[in-house]
Amino acid sequence: MSSHLPDLASLDLLVAVAHSGSIGAAARRQGISQQAASERLRGVESQVGVTLLDRGARGTALTAAGAVLVEWAERILEVAQEVDGAITALRSDVRRELNVAASMTVAEQLLPRWLVHLRARQVATGVEPASVSLVATNSRHVVEAVLDGSADVGFVEGAQRERRLRSREIGTDELVLVAPPDHPWARRRGGVLAEEVAAVPLASREQGSGTREVLEQALAAHGLALRTPTVELSTATGLRQAVRAGSAPACMSRLLVAADLASGALVEVPIRDLVLTRSLRAVWRGSATPPAGPVRDLLDIAEAGRRTP
Repeated sequence: MSSHLPDLASLDLLVAVAHSGSIGAAARRQGISQQAASERLRGVESQVGVTLLDRGARGTALTAAGAVLVEWAERILEVAQEVDGAITALRSDVRRELNVAASMTVAEQLLPRWLVHLRARQVATGVEPASVSLVATNSRHVVEAVLDGSADVGFVEGAQRERRLRSREIGTDELVLVAPPDHPWARRRGGVLAEEVAAVPLASREQGSGTREVLEQALAAHGLALRTPTVELSTATGLRQAVRAGSAPACMSRLLVAADLASGALVEVPIRDLVLTRSLRAVWRGSATPPAGPVRDLLDIAEAGRRTP
């Protein structure tokens, strides 16, 4: 683009002078002083390289070159207004739609409450509530959804930080080994060792699950590996129901099984030499700051929940 082309505000000022015949009237239209308007117009003439205005006691008139430039400026400003309107519409669409992908634990245990708070905040501030689409899947698929743009924001669980995306920790979670009350481990008051966990086939989430990843990495630190699971399930709720029904023990989020532990439907089996904690992280594309609108609002709500006792 040539350096001779004035900016939009300067072109708009020139058009206003053409329509009003007065620099003072044009200045009032733009909310600036007459002196500032005169200086800007002189700057436009210097930039363009020709005289655009004849200034006289009775007002200001366009030169022949000025008339040509005003004709073109009006067309440029008309297109600019269309583009500005389109951008406004796009920003509005972004604020009205929110596509979320979340790991099972976050989707089932945390997001419902966050989304209720998000809607309440939007209503309270006079913002049209966003239309939310939620996909619950494992952490690997969440990352893929955010990378390909099908999700505006994702929530993952696991030990590793995803380097291809921006992220923010919004909480932590503890995994616990749970078993049916009649399982032999349920009577082990002292718990079990990591080598015992590795030696017995467990019920488990599928490959790509943050829950499974944390357990595998914790065992690997002891030089151990998981046996082939007795059953692999793709949802946290399905895994919980399987253990309740009498399957092999499983490692699960404490958030998910808290009520079962309290009621005695499941029994926690301590693993004496493993610490199974993981980060819950929000992930998104783009700049280090989450996108303005419902994405940023949702992350603020998630972090506020983390700080609330």
